[in-house]
Amino acid sequence: MANANKLRRLAWLEGIRIFAAVFLLFYHAQLLFTKYAFTPQPTGLIANLQQLFSATRQLGDSWITQALSLPVWFGYQFVDVFVLISGFSLVLSLKGKPIEVGRFLKRRLLRILMPFWTVAWLSYPVLWIIGKWTNSYIPDAWHTFAGMSFPILFDYGGDLLLPTSGPWWFVPLIISFALIFPVLWYLINRWGSRNLLIVSTVITFAYRALAVYVFQGHPTYAIVSAAAGWQPFVHFIAKLSTFVLGMIVARQYSQGKGVIFWRSSRALIVGVAIYAIGFVAQFYRFGWIFDDFLLAVGLTLCCMVVFRFFSDRLNLGAVMVWLGLHSYSYFLIHNFVIDRTLNLYVQNQLPLYYQVLPWMVFGTLGLAVIADRITPWIERSAIALWHYTDARLTPIAKIGSWVPKIGEAVLYRGKPGWTIQKVEQVIHDKAFYLCRISNGQRTIWVNQNDLKQDQALQVK
Repeated sequence: MANANKLRRLAWLEGIRIFAAVFLLFYHAQLLFTKYAFTPQPTGLIANLQQLFSATRQLGDSWITQALSLPVWFGYQFVDVFVLISGFSLVLSLKGKPIEVGRFLKRRLLRILMPFWTVAWLSYPVLWIIGKWTNSYIPDAWHTFAGMSFPILFDYGGDLLLPTSGPWWFVPLIISFALIFPVLWYLINRWGSRNLLIVSTVITFAYRALAVYVFQGHPTYAIVSAAAGWQPFVHFIAKLSTFVLGMIVARQYSQGKGVIFWRSSRALIVGVAIYAIGFVAQFYRFGWIFDDFLLAVGLTLCCMVVFRFFSDRLNLGAVMVWLGLHSYSYFLIHNFVIDRTLNLYVQNQLPLYYQVLPWMVFGTLGLAVIADRITPWIERSAIALWHYTDARLTPIAKIGSWVPKIGEAVLYRGKPGWTIQKVEQVIHDKAFYLCRISNGQRTIWVNQNDLKQDQALQVK
């Protein structure tokens, strides 16, 4: 029963992922169609509500469409939900085992970059064809190269990726969190959850205060005249406390305690209260210091209640898990679908806008599924190309006369415990071998040069 409950809770987490990705699609579509008719301004609650209702009238006279459109203006809040559940998920990925930093970073960075590369490499030719065919926007050669070679050309603000897709600024942010996660995990175990949360919150709020009042910046969702623009708010320091909180909640969850085990009524009441404070705070310059943190906490608690209900009561867990697996690719692709559909087809036609919304939602999902199916093939092709290139460029003189054999005990990078499972000869040179080795936990392909016979076992 405990395992079943754990699976259901993970199902609701995946439900939040895909819901957040879809809601961001609605948000960006609504902004683009209305030409950014509403973004929060630091002018107070009343002034923003007046502007909000005025902007919503552009989306039709029906009270139903206006009511449904109102929350969409705040879809950007799910970016911070992504940050919080990212910290949560990274802790769960450790499965209670000590972190191996090198292995963790390799696995995590590839999980971020492989889908990104798949989408980027497939998208640029399509964008070029559509641009030439319709005489519309095409990313220039420099930014195309920057996107296809990312993160070789890396900047924490994502400026090099913005000309391709605006939401891609988020990719450098999640890479930043992946890189600092081992340090944060070390500190959470050394200092304790409470102390790390206090320190990270002080750092985040102090930095955001500097970003607002000294650097003259503004949050990513606001469009105001500011000297530094949104750049001070796209770095990981601006969202550090949110990420750390996600880690702490996951740590408590693995210990069988914490907010994940709250009753739904309690989680909903607390979530709504925290969200309400953050919602009001986003309309004031002082509130920019802490609003993202509160909005992420409140919104995640509310979503947890809803999607836990879907999982437990409506038995939609399997569906949510499947959809959640495609949420990252969905996020990477959605802006391409929105931009080209609205600019080239819908333009300013409101009835047509509502007609294509479902097609954009499900069309993006279809493209995400295709991209995720292609990603493993691209990964295998890249590995095969690397092995071939490595074999071609390795001097034969360094290989030696040892011929690896299946079942033989070997040292891999000087470490014992590895056994050869399979041996393949490189086509261009019969004296060179690739070996599949395993230590009982990992199975990898390596070059013969990386291995040595385990002489200790040979003597025995």
